Amino acid sequence: MVNTSSGAGLLGSVGQGDYSAAKAGILGLTSMAAAELGRHGVQVNAIAPAARTRMTETTFAGDMAAPDDPAAFDAMAPANVSPFVVRLGSAACAGVTGRVFEAEAGRITVMAGRRPGPTADKGARWTPAEAGETARKLLAGAEPPGPVYGAP
Repeated sequence: MVNTSSGAGLLGSVGQGDYSAAKAGILGLTSMAAAELGRHGVQVNAIAPAARTRMTETTFAGDMAAPDDPAAFDAMAPANVSPFVVRLGSAACAGVTGRVFEAEAGRITVMAGRRPGPTADKGARWTPAEAGETARKLLAGAEPPGPVYGAP
């Protein structure tokens, strides 16, 4: 299971209290579901993507604009996040559960609570295989997630 949160859920976003609270709730749900469903072999993780959407195109217009040069890397294209989600949901990421990842442009970050942990930046779109291998390397250097209240 791959849930979708947001940087607003990790750190909050001025003027978006309702959205920030909802996205933070997804992080709590992810931790709880990973703890409860793990005994059934279900892996539960969350991504906090940063990409251009209808909402971000207007709210953060300057940061989200596509490059003028069509040959340039479009850092905020939603397609940059997809390869990582594909890999995270595959058997190649067996055993990865209860984690939150930020995915933006060519960067993947393992979150350490609400703070960034190990990060890799390709500067371009990842393939699913590259994203999965990179996540494994990042996880090797990351602190394990804390226990969920009431989990054994």
